[in-house]
Amino acid sequence: MGKFLTVVSVILQACFAWGQTPSAQVKPFVKVDAPVVALAHVRVIDGTGAAAREDQTMVISKGKIESVADAASANVPKDAQVLDLHGYSVIPGLVGMHEHMFYPAGEGIFHEMAISFPRLYLAGGVTTIRTAGSMEPYMDLALKREIDAGEVPGPHMHVTGPYLEGPGSWAPQMTYLQTPEEAVATVNFWADRGVDNFKAYNFLSRAVLKAAIDAAHKRGLKVTGHLCSIGFREAAALGIDDLEHGIIVDTEFFSGKKPDQCPSNSLASMTLVADELNKMRVTDPPIQEMIRDLVAHHIAVTSTLPVFEPIVSGKAPLQQRVLNAMSQEARNQYLENRVFFDLQARDAKTGKFHASTWEAAFAQEEEFERAFVKSGGLLLAGEDPTGLGGDLAGFGDQREVELLVESGFTPLEAIHIATCNGAQYLGELDRIGTIAAGKQADLVVIKGDPSKKIEDIENTEIVFKDGVGYDSAKLIESVRGLVGVR
Repeated sequence: MGKFLTVVSVILQACFAWGQTPSAQVKPFVKVDAPVVALAHVRVIDGTGAAAREDQTMVISKGKIESVADAASANVPKDAQVLDLHGYSVIPGLVGMHEHMFYPAGEGIFHEMAISFPRLYLAGGVTTIRTAGSMEPYMDLALKREIDAGEVPGPHMHVTGPYLEGPGSWAPQMTYLQTPEEAVATVNFWADRGVDNFKAYNFLSRAVLKAAIDAAHKRGLKVTGHLCSIGFREAAALGIDDLEHGIIVDTEFFSGKKPDQCPSNSLASMTLVADELNKMRVTDPPIQEMIRDLVAHHIAVTSTLPVFEPIVSGKAPLQQRVLNAMSQEARNQYLENRVFFDLQARDAKTGKFHASTWEAAFAQEEEFERAFVKSGGLLLAGEDPTGLGGDLAGFGDQREVELLVESGFTPLEAIHIATCNGAQYLGELDRIGTIAAGKQADLVVIKGDPSKKIEDIENTEIVFKDGVGYDSAKLIESVRGLVGVR
């Protein structure tokens, strides 16, 4: 049934995308909407990892890429709307693999951002997302239907069911599962309603996770996990498909770890776990063995560097575009959180920053991701717009690509991870993830050359989804002051 619903969703997306009349909510943001469009004299970064191709002309027809050729020899139909893109680059639409439609409100409570986040994702060039855990799955499913029907602007959505969590969680909005039978019933209930992924969380037992994985796999669906009570190698043995965040959350190397128990349910205990892990090196045999185990089991890892960056004092940039999108209350809370973590990392006498636990943990995570890819692992890219509150939809996805480059990947490798790899994991590489004739016209038009200067990815001006070009600046302006409200 799960596979059937996924196929139906893909068909509906194709039917409702190109050719429909934009609704009153969508029309103000549409910049390009013609049966045939030619992107002339553009630099093509195709998402495969191959070198950029200069001075290309791409023809888009009825929502699909019809051709990509040297501008000098390209056959441009007479009826095409031609965009002269000298000095611009085009990349595939980003495939965000750790996204949410909610935002932290404090005290373990999260509010659904049903208006601001879909627009910000699209504005940031994210044309496909997986909601890696839902607080309001009915709302997420409704948003998906509205977006697919062309009623509101937003990315293609792969909706993940409610968090699969156990007793002891710090988040009261999550489902608490105590038995394998409860896990199976939950998976089947939400699979029947159209979710196509599930996410396990911190306090599950191995028996409950195994039951959830088996139930999801019977429906043709996948399970990812942000785990704590279960180590990465244990999860690999249970058959999980993806692991979120990377080694920075893996508790299996903590000496005080007990079976089926999460040792880090507070910032203080998380720091203790991180301190111990920081004493190891990614090149050490136990971590290398874990990496080999994940690769052998074909388990993906999702990088979410932007959600951890702000807890490394003095590292995260303070961008005006991010602050502008926030409500006053959300902005104040975020700035207070930054000050708190800055104070934690300052020497009490000198006031200077010193090397902190989380600075070391962040560097170790970067090294782990490089080692995982070098060993043949499938690294995905996401942002996780939670944490201290400054990691916003769309903006955070762009920052993730930049941080991959800071971690040691080349710009072309980072773009490949953020586009092609996500499409591969979702089973949609035949339609999205790279630029090629016959594929869906999900594309990002960027002023500059992110293949050489990755920061240019922030200069996104037009985002094509199913061949319709959306105005990034207008989408961003429309949600000024809304993040934290709706």
